[in-house]
Amino acid sequence: MAASAACAAFFFDAEPLGEPGVPALDACALCAKRLGRGSDVFMYRGDTPFCSEECRGEQMQLDAARARRSAGRRQQQYSSGTGSPRRGQDSRKVSVAS
Repeated sequence: MAASAACAAFFFDAEPLGEPGVPALDACALCAKRLGRGSDVFMYRGDTPFCSEECRGEQMQLDAARARRSAGRRQQQYSSGTGSPRRGQDSRKVSVAS
C-alpha cells in the first residue's frame, strides 16, 4: 500500500508539461499574479486561469468588446460589398440561346 500512496503523491506533485498556446495554471492570465496551491482559481473558457472574479470579469468584458468590434467590421464589409463571397466580381446577365 505504501508504494501506491507514493505513486499517487508523485502523480499529483508532478508539474504539467504544458502545450504551446495554452496558458499555464501558475499565474493569472490577466494580471500575471502568481496562483498558489491553496488559492482559488477562477477559470474562463475552459483552460484560462484568473486570480479573482474581477480579473475574470474584466477579461470577459474585453472579449465581448472585441467580438462586437469584429462583428461590426464584418457587417460593414458585407454592407459595402467588399465582404461578399464573390470578392468584388460583378454579376452580369447573360442571354442564353435556346
